[in-house]
Amino acid sequence: MSSDSAHPTNQVAKSKRAKSGIAKWPEDERPRERLLSRGSHALTDAELLAILLRVGVTGKSAVELGRELIKHFGSVQAMTSAPLAAWDDIKGVGKAKRAQLLAALELGRRASLPATREKISIKSTHQATDYFSARLRGLPDEHFRVAYLNRQGRLLDDALIAEGTVDIVRPPIRTIIARALQTNASALIAAHNHPSGAAEPSESDKTLTRDLMSACAPLGIKILDHLIVSESGVFSFADAGLLDEL
Repeated sequence: MSSDSAHPTNQVAKSKRAKSGIAKWPEDERPRERLLSRGSHALTDAELLAILLRVGVTGKSAVELGRELIKHFGSVQAMTSAPLAAWDDIKGVGKAKRAQLLAALELGRRASLPATREKISIKSTHQATDYFSARLRGLPDEHFRVAYLNRQGRLLDDALIAEGTVDIVRPPIRTIIARALQTNASALIAAHNHPSGAAEPSESDKTLTRDLMSACAPLGIKILDHLIVSESGVFSFADAGLLDEL
């Protein structure tokens, strides 16, 4: 006797899944088949999520579960910036499904980044803003990054120096300097994000920038800018004249 026949509740659950499952839909309505025949642009956000989820839960298809996820977070974009704890206890999304979704969302974010570092040059605030916005906007926590450049503005290295809250986890000046010497950088641009705040520098941000300039000056390393990235915009120490004041 099979385990299913021994447990009538299992048969009921399977029956419910069969009625609501996407496999029972007409083939031209199934998300996976529509994606392969018409392209990913033809699918809604919920349908794309359904392909990643693969299956739904009892009485609910993967598409319906995808709609619930969008309703829970507000949008796909909000899903990319949600903290890991926000995914806890979502019915129908266990560890495996959560990992698949988070991996796909991160791949989508990385796909917007420049493909080859060796071809990147940063010679203006506008270029620096574009570069760091792609890396820092939408992250749930504060990240402090430094781009190391040669004399021609070519990117030599891009390092994540600190993660958490910059006011608490102070980016170590020694680490920033050591990496600059390792890469033989002539200049650098620092940047960090304010996930839930405005793109305005705090006193801690100003102090850090001043200390970094003081440490780099004797070594002939120029601080070109310190950018603060938020959802509302980007603040540039250089454009605001703060580098001269500090």
